[in-house]
Amino acid sequence: MEICWYKHLPSTHKYMIQKIRESKILPPFAVGVDFQSAGIGSRGNSWEGDRGNFYFSFCIESKELSKDLKLESISIYFAYLLKEVLSELGSKTWLKWPNDFYINNLKIGGVITTKIGNTIIGSIGLNTIHAPEQFGILDIEIKPQKLALFFIKKLSKQISWNNIFSKYKVEFKNSLDFTFHLNGEKKSLREAELLEDGSIKIEKKILYSLR
Repeated sequence: MEICWYKHLPSTHKYMIQKIRESKILPPFAVGVDFQSAGIGSRGNSWEGDRGNFYFSFCIESKELSKDLKLESISIYFAYLLKEVLSELGSKTWLKWPNDFYINNLKIGGVITTKIGNTIIGSIGLNTIHAPEQFGILDIEIKPQKLALFFIKKLSKQISWNNIFSKYKVEFKNSLDFTFHLNGEKKSLREAELLEDGSIKIEKKILYSLR
């Protein structure tokens, strides 16, 4: 997968979406930047960061992913692949449901995904050097370009969803003391049941991780 690196883009995710819709980028392809000024977070929020953090987007055709990976599981899948890369480098990063990176009790980043036709776009924001107030910073030192290469190598292995989920569900217990947003309200994960596709069942509702 080719990786194109820029000094600045407003948003790697928006850039990738635009170029794919204009047929100026074909998967597999990836883009990273030293700094983005208008990053996208979960639920349409902005993702604030500073120069030198990890801002990275990639696109891949769905047929190039593991055959047992369903659309609703993709955000968790991508997030756990990067979590494994970070763990192999010595980080204590863990995943809060569904796809937020944490160090201890502080969020340090997350993953968002978009589907255009048969193309999946994944974007990762990670505080590797700087963090806004009430957020955390990655506990190891690694250059963004190197982290991107390690992630793409891991992605290319087409690890099965079953393999990823078997480890993710063990780690899910770490999420139980935290909350998530449902229709604009904070809800506790304490009573949530994790289902096989990465969704949760809570208050008789099934909530999916795709975002």
